[in-house]
Amino acid sequence: MPSSSLAAPLDVELRPDRPALLRVAPPGDAVSWAAEHREALRAQVAEHGALLVRGLGLTDAERTGAVFARLAGGLMTETEAFAPREAHGPGLYSSTPWPANQPMCMHHELSYHSEVPGLMLFACLTAPETGGATGVADAEQVLDALPAGLTERFEREGWLLTRSYNDEIGASLEESFGTDDRAEIERYCRAHAIDFTWRADGSLHTEQRRAAVVRHPVTGRRCWFNQIAFLNEWTLAPEVREYLVDEYGTDGLPFNTRYGDGGEIGEDVVQFLNATYERHTRREPWQTGDLMLVDNIRTAHSREPYTGERRILVGMAEPRRLADGSPTPEASGR
Repeated sequence: MPSSSLAAPLDVELRPDRPALLRVAPPGDAVSWAAEHREALRAQVAEHGALLVRGLGLTDAERTGAVFARLAGGLMTETEAFAPREAHGPGLYSSTPWPANQPMCMHHELSYHSEVPGLMLFACLTAPETGGATGVADAEQVLDALPAGLTERFEREGWLLTRSYNDEIGASLEESFGTDDRAEIERYCRAHAIDFTWRADGSLHTEQRRAAVVRHPVTGRRCWFNQIAFLNEWTLAPEVREYLVDEYGTDGLPFNTRYGDGGEIGEDVVQFLNATYERHTRREPWQTGDLMLVDNIRTAHSREPYTGERRILVGMAEPRRLADGSPTPEASGR
């Protein structure tokens, strides 16, 4: 097999309204092609933050998993998921289940985790009839576009993710922590700076404070890196939020975000964050067989509403413990 250094230069198409796009002739053996072009592809991701590769013909889980492995090495096992995913192999998952008619706004995958994926890999096995694009937005540009007063508070305090686990909505304890054993869950929380409280009904409530702005581990540039808007109650569809608040109360929502000092984040702030993301979104409709690589720290991603069947497989790789990781209090384990 030729080394990647001898491979032909990649002819990447650049437009301001979509991610960098590489069109390739069907290679016959997508796995070997990925291994041959790994370094060149990763260089494009480093330069542009995300790269969409069109023409590989990834339509089954086995070949997709092999391509992901050639490009990223070992894939991460997801923990602390907020919604259950279907596993298709070690570290290979379905996209997060979310109502097709509702958007998933911009976020950085597992930005609330103590060890975050540096690289996201997506493959489109079946493209939707309409919509469903995975948009991307540059976290450096988003940070620069936000008002200094807002970002300074989040830099100073971080952001707080609150979660309340129940058997009806969201990921279960076992799906999130890999176990439903209380002692094991408590050990996990203490090891990952997560405050936890077992409530009278036996349910678990957690809080974790994380950084909202981090420095990219390679470039050193400051990035708006969080899930403040995505996991906030005001991003939910109004009827969904109303039902959840009525059913569980504001302190019992499956997930919510606050300022690092525990203060409520207003609807206006969440709407402003999402509007800022939208102004910086680049999107390209999926085609069946597409591959997309995303620098998870530099680049946020989203999912647009869609119709028809949509099958996307996801891999997470290159775990990072960010050096300026959060103003994180010690977990007290109340």
